Amino acid sequence: MTMTTPLADFTLPATGGAPFSLGDARGKIVVLYFYPRDSTPGCTTEAQRFRDLYPEFARAGAIIVGVSRDSLKSHENFKAKQALPFDLISDADEMLCARFGVIKQKKLYGKEVRGIERSTFVIGTDGCLKREWRGVKVPGHAEEVLNFVRAL
Repeated sequence: MTMTTPLADFTLPATGGAPFSLGDARGKIVVLYFYPRDSTPGCTTEAQRFRDLYPEFARAGAIIVGVSRDSLKSHENFKAKQALPFDLISDADEMLCARFGVIKQKKLYGKEVRGIERSTFVIGTDGCLKREWRGVKVPGHAEEVLNFVRAL
């Protein structure tokens, strides 16, 4: 992925009753954030921070989309429980995770597991990748992304 080549379009199941297509978002800044699992402490905090800053992202011309391997049903429950104003994509077959290279071997309670490395990608109005964050730590992250988006 380069900063000057538009990303290939994709369409995946999303909350809100319609699939999410990157092509349909052309002309908007897209904040695509990958997270390990719905309703886990870090993922909930991250979603809440993006939720709380959502009006600021909208004013800056950005939409936010969360991505994990969870089912659409799990996403719908998580979205409703946390009152998220943005959609969540179900990437059950890891197509999008693979494209963005976010599946990693991680240690969980001393065991090796394959999972999503918390990562965020900002895609510009031209469909090109503008910035990526990998191995994200939740505190202060949504604010950092917002500051970057405002500068675009």
